[in-house]
Amino acid sequence: MNKTAAIFTGNSNPALAREIVKYLRMHLGKALVTSFSEGEIRVKIEENVRGKDVFVIQSTCTPPNKNLMELLIMMDALRRASADRITAVLPFFGYARQDRKDQPRVPITAKLVANLLTTAGADRILTIDLHAGQIQGFFDIPMDHLFAVTTFVDYFNSLKVKNLVVVSPDVGGIKMARAYAKRLHSPLAIVDKRRISGEDTEVMNILGEVKGMNALIIDDIVATAGSLVEAANALKKAGAKDVYAAITHPVLSGPAIKRIDNSSLKKVFVTNTIPLDNGKRHRKIKVQSIGPLLAEAIKRIHNEESISSLFV
Repeated sequence: MNKTAAIFTGNSNPALAREIVKYLRMHLGKALVTSFSEGEIRVKIEENVRGKDVFVIQSTCTPPNKNLMELLIMMDALRRASADRITAVLPFFGYARQDRKDQPRVPITAKLVANLLTTAGADRILTIDLHAGQIQGFFDIPMDHLFAVTTFVDYFNSLKVKNLVVVSPDVGGIKMARAYAKRLHSPLAIVDKRRISGEDTEVMNILGEVKGMNALIIDDIVATAGSLVEAANALKKAGAKDVYAAITHPVLSGPAIKRIDNSSLKKVFVTNTIPLDNGKRHRKIKVQSIGPLLAEAIKRIHNEESISSLFV
């Protein structure tokens, strides 16, 4: 990375941003990102960015509205400061669960956020494990969509768990689970479930052989952990031995921690796309860093190199 690059961050995940710049042997750009007395977000870029290739690292996690507005206002400030190119780096892309009109009179928030990011000044988007792959098509600017599979697989291989079966928690997650099963050289199983409400589900059947095997549930988001715990309990009832989970984005809202604590899950592996505060840390939760993956992608984007090798 040369002097024409600059990396900034808001307040959503500063620890991850510091890890990325350390990997790249850079420093974080100086920016004032705070609030006025009434709550409006105040931003001032405190160094020259004219003609620079700028990356803004910001997860739109809790509180999502504040973090999204910070990102939009920072990009507006950078654009008005004559940055040459602005790449919005969203380790966690929020508002992605409403990606289509599946009911009358509902929004498509993923498309709305895509429009907002582009209007605010983003020339490129970099993100990890979108909730729905079709969100890439909501952008008319380049988007690089990375996957946490390599980070998780490398770690899980080091654990040397035998008789492993990879489990998709629903039909929609089969593609992601299959990628893990292929790399772990393991069979695949699917949890057939019925959604009762926006946050609660009921497991109906398990497709595939799990009896006497160690199960690894794969998903992109864990919010209230209701679906995850239901799937884990169903796998146990079907004869699975130890049940693990690998979840990219640890939203962990509401009763999630309590549910995981009382569940049959042995370990839940997550990444640091969303920071875990003290209230969300738990003995069953193990964090794997995606800092090196994002840093390598940022370096290659800046150098106009292909990032396709990062998917292997």
